[in-house]
Amino acid sequence: MKLTTLAEPLLGFGTGTHVCPRTGIEHMGVYDKRDELRRTELRIGVVGRGEGVDLLDEWLAQCRSGIERKKESKLLNLFRGFGGINQSYGFLTRLINSPQYTRTLQKSEITAIVKLPSRPDRVERAVELYYEQIRFLAENRSVDVIVCVMPNEMFDSVTTSKEGEEGDSGLEHNFRRILKAKCMHLGTPLQLVREKTILITKQAGEQQDPATKAWNFCTALYYKGNRTIPWRLVEETAKLRSCYIGIGFYKSRDGETVSSSLAQVFDEFGHGIILRGTPVSIDKKNRHPYLSEDQAYELLRDALDEYDRALQHMPARIVIHKSSRFRDSERKGFLRALDEKGIRVKDFVAITDTDIRLFGDGDYPPKRGTMLAITETEGLLYTRGTVDFYKTYPGAYVPKPLKITVYEQDSSLENLCEEILGLTKMNWNNTQMDGRLPITLECARKIGDIMKYVSPTEKPQVSYSFYM
Repeated sequence: MKLTTLAEPLLGFGTGTHVCPRTGIEHMGVYDKRDELRRTELRIGVVGRGEGVDLLDEWLAQCRSGIERKKESKLLNLFRGFGGINQSYGFLTRLINSPQYTRTLQKSEITAIVKLPSRPDRVERAVELYYEQIRFLAENRSVDVIVCVMPNEMFDSVTTSKEGEEGDSGLEHNFRRILKAKCMHLGTPLQLVREKTILITKQAGEQQDPATKAWNFCTALYYKGNRTIPWRLVEETAKLRSCYIGIGFYKSRDGETVSSSLAQVFDEFGHGIILRGTPVSIDKKNRHPYLSEDQAYELLRDALDEYDRALQHMPARIVIHKSSRFRDSERKGFLRALDEKGIRVKDFVAITDTDIRLFGDGDYPPKRGTMLAITETEGLLYTRGTVDFYKTYPGAYVPKPLKITVYEQDSSLENLCEEILGLTKMNWNNTQMDGRLPITLECARKIGDIMKYVSPTEKPQVSYSFYM
């Protein structure tokens, strides 16, 4: 066994590198600042009731001018102030919202939906209410992203069932997922917010402090509206050009045994391509879904074809992340696809939970990046834990390490763990630097949530911005 602590991976920004997304954007600007395709103005479409639209106007005004940090905390790097979003600082972009880009929902329509006796009916009617206005904006206004502001009472009514209410007939009815899936064909990403989230008050309850909310909100708008990236992993020039693939599974809406696989392909720049696989089998012993050899072959072959079509070259190395162990049938199928494409360097890595915990000498949990190599192919990695840059552990619960098991291996276990640690920082929906899962698997989970609502005959969007 060998215990070591991996260095915090560096991220690339406009004029330099840093470990922290917020500090990097603030001092060096977004990574894509020299990209000619980058927009310096983002037009924000808005759908909500009158009060919600007013709240969003006030919130966007605050985001433009900046928000002070959480004064009562001494953790300066964790609770960083938000310096504003404009064309001369940080994001180097301005947000434009106007009555022309706004569609107001009638209060009477919202009240009628909230009073419906069945939650599935409330979800269906609420989706239709928002969809019609979103469709109008997407088809008739040149907006880059649409913000849907949800009244608190409507959010509660579509997310919770009342006592004694009619059942859901075994089908999942999730408002957010249905709305994102239904609007996917319109080609404009959505951002959903609750009115109480953007209400400008002193931090209350479990809510984030206002500056942290502004960081996350504006970063998500920037990524969704611009279709470019605010930061990237620092490229090691001596390293082979690698492609990272996450494979996950999701249950159908009825929760029965039918599941489908999907794949996300990421290059070093974080560009992603999303594919939907085919229905798969379930292991009778542990109930885990798995791919047959032909399914594994076809999934990886199609993923590499899409990668080649998008980037006009093949990667020199493939890394596959999977949330369960690799069965022999899956390994054979993946190897057949790689052999056919002439790709010789590969790593197949299972990333799973474990009951093992490590303990430090002090009061804080192990540092993020702590790695215990048990063998050459098996180890533990703490992606959440004490963060030196934050000078604390920014979590509420005892952190759980990931179990890393390698099945096909051309890289060392330590190098693979370094890559996983870096990929935990590539989620542009959150500016905190200590995500638990690499974006390959995090993305697979979120995409599966939406994909189950997308018709089999509909071609899903290939960008992560439509699923986050």
